[in-house]
Amino acid sequence: MLEVQKSLGEFGRNVIKQSRANLTRQGKRSSNGLYKGLAYDLNVTKNGFSLEFLAPSYADFVDQGVSGKKKKYNTPFSFRNKMPPSEPIKAWIKQKKLFLRDEKGRFKKGGINSLSFLIRRSIYNKGLRPSLFFTKAFEGQFKKLPQELLDAYALDLDNFIDYTFQTNQKKLN
Repeated sequence: MLEVQKSLGEFGRNVIKQSRANLTRQGKRSSNGLYKGLAYDLNVTKNGFSLEFLAPSYADFVDQGVSGKKKKYNTPFSFRNKMPPSEPIKAWIKQKKLFLRDEKGRFKKGGINSLSFLIRRSIYNKGLRPSLFFTKAFEGQFKKLPQELLDAYALDLDNFIDYTFQTNQKKLN
């Protein structure tokens, strides 16, 4: 089982590495919170292995996108009923040091609240395009998993189901 553990560890590292590369390539590293928040957790127990990918709470929105009122994406998330929250948008504006300007390039009145409203309204109407930074990385690495590992997991799953079924049958009798 040591080889299975090594293969799963390498799979987890590669998924995270590729996900981070996708974020960088797509220009989605403004605060590095998502980039640094990506991790995996490989647990080895007497019953087998579990591999869990960890990410900040908003990672699904970045990966799968969000449908807006006017523009729809194939995603379970949408902003069709209400606008996005203002606080994360304001924090992003401050971090990026964005300011409203007029046609001549001079700063306009309104400040962060006005700019936040404009960005929130745009997201509400247009949504957020899916980046698939994690989905593509996971699917690409999953295709590379050795066939023996997949066969071993299928066998482990069959054994687990048989064991669970037998245990439940004993409890019923």
